[in-house]
Amino acid sequence: MSATTVLALSIDCADAATLASFWSQVLGRPVNDGATAEFAAIAATDATATGPLLLFHQVPEGKNVKNRLHLDLVNADFEAETQRLLGLGATRLNDVDKGDARWRTLADPEGNEFDLVAG
Repeated sequence: MSATTVLALSIDCADAATLASFWSQVLGRPVNDGATAEFAAIAATDATATGPLLLFHQVPEGKNVKNRLHLDLVNADFEAETQRLLGLGATRLNDVDKGDARWRTLADPEGNEFDLVAG
């Protein structure tokens, strides 16, 4: 029996190229050639880039409930990275401090939640 592995994370959106551009800036990874409003992708294209392939798919319906799956990002300069993400178009939703764990929930320009973890 062959092993099943994760190919990519797919994100539904209204404008794939625009949302991929936001995530490209967040992650410092280029949007793959050929991005359109209907489909875009961001691959880990070089030895220094990490993380999964991200695929963006245009769907007709808008987001109206909390994500069931979200990205967790980590950055040692938590406050500076928060400000950078907000400057790129993210929205701050919630702050959580639990013992040694600290994270901030944000939303991308289409309202998809993600967490920035202090690291």
